Amino acid sequence: MQVTSVINYKGGVGKTSVTANLGAELAWLGYRVLLLDMDAQASLTFSFIKPEVWQQQYANSKTIKKWFDAITQQGNFSLESLVTTPEIVNTEIRKSGNGGKLDLIPSDLGLINVDLELATQLAGASLKQAKINYLKVHNRLADGLKSINDNHYDLILIDCPPNFNIVTKNAIVCSDNILIPAKPDYLSTLGIDYLIKSVKKLVAEYNEFIKFEDESNIKSIDPKILGVVFTMIENNRGVPISSIRPYISQTEKLGLSIFKSKLRDNKNIYAEAPQYGVPVVLNKYSNPTHKEIVQEIKDFVDQFITKSRILKNE
Repeated sequence: MQVTSVINYKGGVGKTSVTANLGAELAWLGYRVLLLDMDAQASLTFSFIKPEVWQQQYANSKTIKKWFDAITQQGNFSLESLVTTPEIVNTEIRKSGNGGKLDLIPSDLGLINVDLELATQLAGASLKQAKINYLKVHNRLADGLKSINDNHYDLILIDCPPNFNIVTKNAIVCSDNILIPAKPDYLSTLGIDYLIKSVKKLVAEYNEFIKFEDESNIKSIDPKILGVVFTMIENNRGVPISSIRPYISQTEKLGLSIFKSKLRDNKNIYAEAPQYGVPVVLNKYSNPTHKEIVQEIKDFVDQFITKSRILKNE
């Protein structure tokens, strides 16, 4: 079972749309996918569950925030107990006949407060104890995922918040891969360089601190950067317009892999999908533009499968 975090420092880059469509298409192809919404905006959650249903059935007990709250208060319940299966999208997925599924652990608008609670647990009476606490706090999600049976899923996709707080670091620590959606503009591409540096620093610190944890079986981490998928592209005759090409080139100079498939900007098609509970890639083609957008997503997913070498559990 692979774990991939989807992240960019900059918000509004199509991160949630990428996660939802990637997960849905993989499920259509027969993969068993778990989506974990770690963003306090809960956009991924509301892409599959209507807000009023979330409020009635999930808000009080079945969100990732409730799990973090229980952990910080020394409570104990399984992360797997939060898993829900959105019926509308899975009805579509079952039509493929490939045996895939798409499950979700919902987020909570109050998740932003969890970071402050986790930060209070970092202090230690000595340098050694502080480093041990650092490991324990940043390893919370990795520990929680152990309750999820490897045979239940081929892949977990984590929709991360647009920052590098402790919640985000928890996602990175438990990840095999990192996927970076980005708009080809100044702020989005500038944030990629800072993100890579932050990930490298986290990995170095975490692996260095492991030697202070004498009785732990915590393992070193080495998440792979799968690459950058460019989103919200403005095309002219199928080619990105000239004003955004320098930002694509700038990202290539960072030495990062760039997905060949670039997802175009179409606010109507992407914005309407969440209210129906089915991502764009699984919607019926309503016009030639829609069909082209779906093909771009499918091409991206094919490239993701190749880069991540994700396998199906038979």
